[in-house]
Amino acid sequence: MQILKEIGIDWRKRRLIGNLYMAQSVKVRLNRGETRSVKIGRGFRQGCCLSPILFNLNSEYLTKEALEGLGDYKIGGKIIHTVKYADDLMVLAKEEKVLRDMIDKLIEIGRCHGMEMNVEKTKLMRISRQLFPVKIMLSQKQIENVESFKYLGSILANDGRYTCEIKCRIAMAKAAFNKKRTLFTSILDLELRKKLLKCYVWSIALYGAETWTLQAVDQKHLESFEMWCWRRMEKINWIDHVINEEVLLRVKEQRNILHEIRKRKAN
Repeated sequence: MQILKEIGIDWRKRRLIGNLYMAQSVKVRLNRGETRSVKIGRGFRQGCCLSPILFNLNSEYLTKEALEGLGDYKIGGKIIHTVKYADDLMVLAKEEKVLRDMIDKLIEIGRCHGMEMNVEKTKLMRISRQLFPVKIMLSQKQIENVESFKYLGSILANDGRYTCEIKCRIAMAKAAFNKKRTLFTSILDLELRKKLLKCYVWSIALYGAETWTLQAVDQKHLESFEMWCWRRMEKINWIDHVINEEVLLRVKEQRNILHEIRKRKAN
């Protein structure tokens, strides 16, 4: 409530929110019935439409208070402290000492508001050509250094490349194609099947493609996947010895997947 007051929320709205959360309790439903009622001392209500807003206000206030005047990572001349989505928080820094100071300040301010940073769920990753580990302690424990981790469904690697992410996306898209193979190889109109393919398969393969930095090997993987889709859709086997140009003529298409990625980046 103190945070809501400091950011300028009207007292009537604060009182309404306070009454909503006052003396709340919860029961757990089991096979043999419900457990006894247990009071909730803190936290946000599950399923309440107000909870995400309150959480975001609380999170934004804490990070702003903790990281004010810190940080050295700039984009377009502006210092970027964090990247946030829901309850996921990434802290960005160029120097190890700066990152250590930012984490220490986050822990300090978080404890002032009754929050703790979970060392088991906290990871470190250095994106650099020099891949020696970053040594930062949290609660007397070394924070784990990782070579890659998944953030918002995309794999981020410590070498800054997207080859692993692209291979993973292609594998997921091929699995989606195989699940609906009978649909894509049916007697439906060719144009309709191509639209279905691009809607249900390409959308999986190109998730987050606007952020990719493509190397020559990545472009080859994507173009190979594109031809794989057309060949499977037309039931063309590798022993048929049909060249790619002939396959494209049959489906009335040109190589288009890289152009689609460029168009997404432009937008």
